[in-house]
Amino acid sequence: MFAASAPVLVAETPAPLPALAPLLQHVTSHPDGKAPNSIDFAALKGDRSELPIGVFDSGIGGLTVLEAILKLDSFSNKTLQPGADGIPDFAGEKFIYLGDQANMPYGNYPSQGREDYLRELIVKDMVFLLGKRYHGAEGPRLDKPAVKAVVIACNTATAYGIDDMRAALKAWNLDVPVIGVVEAGARAVVEQLPSEGTPPIVGVLATVGTCASNAYPKAIARAAGLAGKPVPRVIQQGSVGLAGAIEGNPAFVWSGAGERPMAYAGPKEAELNSVAAYASFDVKQMVLNPKVSETVAGRKSDDKAQGLGMLVLGCTHFPLIEKELDSALEERRTAQRTDDLGSSAVLVSDKVAFINPAELTAKELFRELAKAKLRAKAATEATASAPAPQGTFYLSVPNPAVAGVKLAADGSLDTAYKVGRKTGESEKEDTKVIPMTMKTLPESSRLLLEKLPAVAERLKVTP
Repeated sequence: MFAASAPVLVAETPAPLPALAPLLQHVTSHPDGKAPNSIDFAALKGDRSELPIGVFDSGIGGLTVLEAILKLDSFSNKTLQPGADGIPDFAGEKFIYLGDQANMPYGNYPSQGREDYLRELIVKDMVFLLGKRYHGAEGPRLDKPAVKAVVIACNTATAYGIDDMRAALKAWNLDVPVIGVVEAGARAVVEQLPSEGTPPIVGVLATVGTCASNAYPKAIARAAGLAGKPVPRVIQQGSVGLAGAIEGNPAFVWSGAGERPMAYAGPKEAELNSVAAYASFDVKQMVLNPKVSETVAGRKSDDKAQGLGMLVLGCTHFPLIEKELDSALEERRTAQRTDDLGSSAVLVSDKVAFINPAELTAKELFRELAKAKLRAKAATEATASAPAPQGTFYLSVPNPAVAGVKLAADGSLDTAYKVGRKTGESEKEDTKVIPMTMKTLPESSRLLLEKLPAVAERLKVTP
């Protein structure tokens, strides 16, 4: 018998956004999976337990979630009960990862009034994972396996797209589990809240889009209510460029020779040019000008809160820079001892717990596969000699062969072109998905893999 998980409030799946109707119809009209943005429905019939598990993000940040999945050992593989058994929980499983790097950062689309296009991108990511089409050196190929479950390893994509994804699957009569990171992060916060008394302030550092959705404050309030714990005060900081800086996007950081190849796209208040500078700026803005969110409809949480005691890493890129964020928090601790702070400023506690949703997301994936009886045979019979989980990786890149595509000087999509595209152009491949290898990754991304050894080990053997 599988152990019960923490209670989760499940809402009825709403209808998909009307702007997605052309994409949904396009997928239905191309059931063999040969067209761009299509699915081979035959591959999803029958026993799907031996299919891979899909994971996607707008770039490489989601690899932090995949790292947690690959390393997870929190359950007995045979009894499914909580407790490590010395064998990876996903032993014998295969994974397919998509980094939609050509279209990142996802968090900036809503601020440009393009939530509709973002939501279409997110559903297209799922379609890629469920489909068989990608691009090789000689052009389109049709030999990628479908996936049996989808992990949204992106907070913005979870906040804006999980309902659309589930609605699309329902429209296509596909029973595919979809797991997002936001609810997992909210439950991780609640696990550390006191059962009574005044809870610490919870900070959410995420993209502008994730913060604008209010997904985390709402999810934290729901999870706290279900657990019978006091709802904490939640403050948010929507970072304009930290995720892009981590990936080395020249619109946010530039250390090359000559002029920056594209316009600076970071915060208007300051021209920042390092990951550390972005981290310092965002933490300072969060505590000096706190944006308190409505955590429950019609009221705000307790204003008599303690200092900042938890920081949700609300973008999957951010666990890669915990050192820089820790330094930024220490800067504020030092400053608050001497600076004349405004009445609305939030003090930083002596100890701030980083909340990384990745591990709880991995646990939820395990539970969902067990519940749906979708675990691979090798996983259910796992022994000390069981094969380690394996991975295949893909990356989106601009496709200049398509008419009208506009590129920046560094070869990425022009920013104005990127956010100005129309929905409903399902046959148009202005970006294409190619195999991700150490060679196709940007140098800045390769350096970040040093912090993700399980992922790096699998990428290094990718041909």
